[in-house]
Amino acid sequence: MADPRVRAYGAAAAVFALDRLTKWLIESNVSALDTLRVIPGLFNIVHSENRGMAFGIMNDSTSEWRTTLLIVLSAAAVVFVAAMLWNARRLDRSSLWGLTLILGGAAGNVFDRITWGRVTDFLDFYVGEYHWHTFNVADSAIVIGSIGPETIPGWMSGGTSPAGQSFSLPMTSSLLPNYYPKS
Repeated sequence: MADPRVRAYGAAAAVFALDRLTKWLIESNVSALDTLRVIPGLFNIVHSENRGMAFGIMNDSTSEWRTTLLIVLSAAAVVFVAAMLWNARRLDRSSLWGLTLILGGAAGNVFDRITWGRVTDFLDFYVGEYHWHTFNVADSAIVIGSIGPETIPGWMSGGTSPAGQSFSLPMTSSLLPNYYPKS
């Protein structure tokens, strides 16, 4: 079986590549004026650019330090998560894959900020007139990695893995790994 670090960094690279591919497709094929209705009344594909951070925070800031600050903080987070994954054998399964998703997503958004000073968002979910903030594959990976599989009811109380093995995950956040020895 492959070293858990190799699998984790490889999966993070795959998330990064998927994020870059989807953003490239949107940037190449969807103008800022286009709205592609996928599920009317629920989901559109759009092309928006976010110079701020999650939920448009700081998007309208005129500070000359905004982009630099966001790059430095985001890059520090990528380095921190990558360092945590270096000790992959000490992480429980949930933390390992949660951090892997966070690393891939954060790296995708940091790449955009360094390269263009903005992040391309395109997934637009809404109900009636109420729209959620547009987001992208990287944002999705970060959120899924942050809340982790603990939120899936079958996994919270114990369940069966796809391989048929019985397991139970602790009710802890995937943001912080479990450094206790495995039993």
